[in-house]
Amino acid sequence: MTEASEPTVPRVHRRQLPAPTRGQLAARGAEIGLVGARRLSPLVGKQAAALRRSQGLLPPGAAAHPLRRMCEDLGGTFMKFGQLVASSPGLVGEEVAQEFRACLDTGPDVPFDAVCRRIEEDLGMDVGEAFRELHPHPIGRASIAVVYRGVLHDGRAVAVKVLRPGIALQVAADLRLMVPLAELVAKETGEQVAGSVLQLLDGLRQQLGEELDLRNEARALDRFRHMLAGSGLGRIVVPEPYPELSSENVLTMELLHGVAVDDLAKVAGLGYDPAPLVEEVVRAFLITTVRFGAFHGDLHAGNMLLLRDGRLGIIDWGIVGRLDADTHRFVVRLLDAVLGDEAAWPDITAHLTQVYGRAIQVGLGLSDAELTTFLRGIVEPALTRPFGQVSLAAMLEAPLIQAAKARGAAAHERRLRAVAHRLRANRRMRRLADEAGGIMSEFTRGTFLLAKQFMYFERYGKLFLADRPILADRDFLSALVAGSPR
Repeated sequence: MTEASEPTVPRVHRRQLPAPTRGQLAARGAEIGLVGARRLSPLVGKQAAALRRSQGLLPPGAAAHPLRRMCEDLGGTFMKFGQLVASSPGLVGEEVAQEFRACLDTGPDVPFDAVCRRIEEDLGMDVGEAFRELHPHPIGRASIAVVYRGVLHDGRAVAVKVLRPGIALQVAADLRLMVPLAELVAKETGEQVAGSVLQLLDGLRQQLGEELDLRNEARALDRFRHMLAGSGLGRIVVPEPYPELSSENVLTMELLHGVAVDDLAKVAGLGYDPAPLVEEVVRAFLITTVRFGAFHGDLHAGNMLLLRDGRLGIIDWGIVGRLDADTHRFVVRLLDAVLGDEAAWPDITAHLTQVYGRAIQVGLGLSDAELTTFLRGIVEPALTRPFGQVSLAAMLEAPLIQAAKARGAAAHERRLRAVAHRLRANRRMRRLADEAGGIMSEFTRGTFLLAKQFMYFERYGKLFLADRPILADRDFLSALVAGSPR
């Protein structure tokens, strides 16, 4: 078995979410309703009504602040959704993404005695037997877990990640209740926001069952450490897991001391230039994706730490993207095309047509050749232009608008804009694909996480690599693609 074809990550355990009772749904729904009424009142007040009368719709930025406060108040799944929004400026716009930035590294406190009970129940030993020290104040309060600093009996410093008690039930209830809420907000702010919000929710629903079993993250840490061991990227660090002190609800791993890579003030205080490190992160991402068909699926700023010794630590491996064989080949052919293989572009069109049926062509009214040109107009600039010139959202619309202008029809231009917005909505594309005989499931999961990650890179690229494209080192990429599975 070759290195490229060996299994990327051991079998995944997807936690079966509990089925909330009617009473539990009603209680959570009431809480959401009360918080929503308090936080979203600016969207239905006199000022909002005046904006709607003058502009027809509320601008997306008007909803950002009350929605972010609502996510913070409700916690759990809502905070996870806020993290997706914060790291996706290419999808929701820079103003909205910046407003949600606080969701990346905050969350409500958990009583420490409840955390200790969970550790003892899961590990089958007293906290004092497992750890020489476990500090009661968390160093991380994320959406579904809290992280504490600890010390093992042999003196090693560790991070101990513990799922929030009751989080599985809360997630199950939230996912049942969030879609109608998102549709209500989208109705007030327009079709573009509707597509973006519903697409993010679809991806969130898929990933949480996996993320709620910390054994998956422990295995991912171990596997990706081995993947990167021979890559030559010695400044990229993945924490070492300690399986004997880990379980479904508890993960003990090496503690990395650092600051979030986009906390520019603290980064400056460490005296290191993060730009070369961010470039190495992109290279590491490409190595694992192209060579092994697997990648970190949630690489936002809060998960990239500039360490005190000048290295960059990548943490929070709860979400891992895995490409099935067909999707893996599709990604490789995409890179072949960008590197100059003209024959690859029709292959890409053929694969998308197989996945989605004729849904895209029917929706856009394009022939095979026109669809190839449309796709090339999106992909090629995104991967070859400097980060400072890239806007993935604008690139999605640009080929459609140009086509409309070429046909000289304002009404047609408006129709194509609407179609472009709807193409962002994963739920709609899934329905269209089903009707057209497509085979979306695995492709959708992998490409959603890939697309989300490229949106994250767009943000970091603008901060640190504004003059360099994502595929800046063509020799490196050509060698990587040449050795990948076909």
